[in-house]
Amino acid sequence: MELRVERDSEVDNWKEVTLIYNSALKQISTKLEILNDEFQHVHRYNPIEHIKSRIKTAESIVKKLKRHGYESTIENMVKYVNDIAGIRVICSFTSDIYEIAAMISNQRDIRVISVKDYIVKPKESGYKSYHMLVTVPVYLSDRIVDTKVEIQIRTVAMDFWASLEHKIHYKFEGNAPEHIKDELVECAKIVSELDDRMLSLNRQVQNGRLERVGADVPR
Repeated sequence: MELRVERDSEVDNWKEVTLIYNSALKQISTKLEILNDEFQHVHRYNPIEHIKSRIKTAESIVKKLKRHGYESTIENMVKYVNDIAGIRVICSFTSDIYEIAAMISNQRDIRVISVKDYIVKPKESGYKSYHMLVTVPVYLSDRIVDTKVEIQIRTVAMDFWASLEHKIHYKFEGNAPEHIKDELVECAKIVSELDDRMLSLNRQVQNGRLERVGADVPR
């Protein structure tokens, strides 16, 4: 799905591109904050720990286009690079990930283009996260631009692992020694086990709370 501009206007310069993608990030971030506030109001619980957002640098975009054999133009950037605007949602438990994804999907003006569930099917490296590619309309003074945003949803533990893996990747320029790769895979298994145990513990706490509330209700 390419970024669509209504009427015959074109996105023809980098400043305009960053304006549009930054506006898309603001919209998604605001929606997530509102949903988190509502969840707190209804359930007395915040599924979102924190939100990070970023615009990919021009240098990174050019490298990605060249890596895939495309000329470095604004048109190709908008058409072929799906993660120019990226937002990362960090939550406590794996169950929160799917709750947040469902809430995002239910927003009428957000269109889900694709989903990659690296939690059910982790990458070979051990990487786990839930990725959504969506479009959100950005309303400018003279047109509407449907803008792509990549949303990554993961637990605190998954984010910690991914942060270290990212640093190692750049330290060794993608060619880390085998023993470090093996150690990362083992750490990913530990992170997965930790997430499972924390989720189980949280459910026990929640169930215990419900039982106590039920016991306090007059019969």
